[in-house]
Amino acid sequence: MPPVREEPRYPDTDDNNHPASREEPKTPTIIDNPNSNPMADHGGKDILSSDVEIKGSIKFQKELLIDGKVEGDINSDGILTVGENAEIRGEIKTKSITVYGKVHGNITVSERCELKSKCVLQGDLKAARLTIEEGATFIGKSEVTTGAYSAKAAPARPEVVRPSEPIKAAFGARV
Repeated sequence: MPPVREEPRYPDTDDNNHPASREEPKTPTIIDNPNSNPMADHGGKDILSSDVEIKGSIKFQKELLIDGKVEGDINSDGILTVGENAEIRGEIKTKSITVYGKVHGNITVSERCELKSKCVLQGDLKAARLTIEEGATFIGKSEVTTGAYSAKAAPARPEVVRPSEPIKAAFGARV
């Protein structure tokens, strides 16, 4: 049988198990641009994974993917993606949204809303453009707005425009 070599009990001790004297390692500091904030402009999509649960309101700037549970309002001028595992209970106001999961609350978007095939939306929806895939569940009412103003701002009756000259009858009829 080969001999067993004794190792110190703790890696920071010497052969007699006394604290070893050692210098603290210096942490290198790398500064590319001293005026930049490395967390401010990462350019990627922020993600709340499926094991995250939030109670409270959420505000974000660029893009956010939520795959967890949120109970509260979401406000942004950015792009929101509701993942397959997501369950959101609250009002959503954003620039654009794609829904794969479940939303229980009203959605208002200034640009585009996509409801994917396995999603569930229980609430009212207001968007400039709306895409609903086959298989999506939507319980509520939708309002598709046009351009910079909403459909509610449109007049109740269409305007009647009368030209200054009389219109000649069609099909050669005499006036």
